[in-house]
Amino acid sequence: MKQIDLKQDKPQGKPIQSHETFSFCCHSGLSCFNLCCRNLNLMLYPYDVLRLKNHLGISSDEFLDRHVDVVLRPSSFFPEVLLKMSETSEKTCPFLTDAGCSVYPDRPDACRTFPMEQGVMYNKGKEKEKFVYFFRPPDFCQGRFENAQWTPLAWIRDQDAEIYQKMTARWARVKSLFQCDPWQGQGPDCPRGKMAFMAAYNIDRFRDFVFQSTFLKRYPIKSDVLKRIRASDTELLKLGFEWIEFFIWGIASKNIRLKQRV
Repeated sequence: MKQIDLKQDKPQGKPIQSHETFSFCCHSGLSCFNLCCRNLNLMLYPYDVLRLKNHLGISSDEFLDRHVDVVLRPSSFFPEVLLKMSETSEKTCPFLTDAGCSVYPDRPDACRTFPMEQGVMYNKGKEKEKFVYFFRPPDFCQGRFENAQWTPLAWIRDQDAEIYQKMTARWARVKSLFQCDPWQGQGPDCPRGKMAFMAAYNIDRFRDFVFQSTFLKRYPIKSDVLKRIRASDTELLKLGFEWIEFFIWGIASKNIRLKQRV
């Protein structure tokens, strides 16, 4: 499933209400099995990168160097991260094997809830987001003719996608801010832009930044929050989202405060 900020994207496909159903089942007996894992523009969200690099047992730097393309869309002032396809003639996903997906337990959000796409709409001035769903299997997909019936929420639960949904929706709220240029014409490669990208996509470097620099002297963090972010990359990533909003946009945070000078 592809998470979409509807302010930026116009998703295609059949809209599905939360109580409506669609037919779908994917298995190795289908003639199209794994065809959807080829020649993709597969967007990776920060939580996707975190899960994949941990699954592979490599650093954030190594994952970003080996497995992603970083692109800047004309409509945004913050780069997108796309999964780099293999250099074969079919441009297959680098994690596709003859047996299927080699990273299946930690597969990205877009793969996890395929053939749905999800949109996130925000009411201005309100924290609560609204999810909208679209059924969009490719024409070659035979799984849509299977008998299994799903509502969007049942499919999300079946695919263990709840945490992905929450984390990607949280990132979409941050990302929507970048429809305006915060870099004063310097572009996202400026020092502040690189810091924001680090907080979103390089959890290893962000962890070092928080705990090995003067970060905690400048931004006092509550003890219970410190305990959580020391123990969990996911909690640290949530803090990273808050820090981007605070550092780049000056948005108040309940967990991050700039230390007052005496």
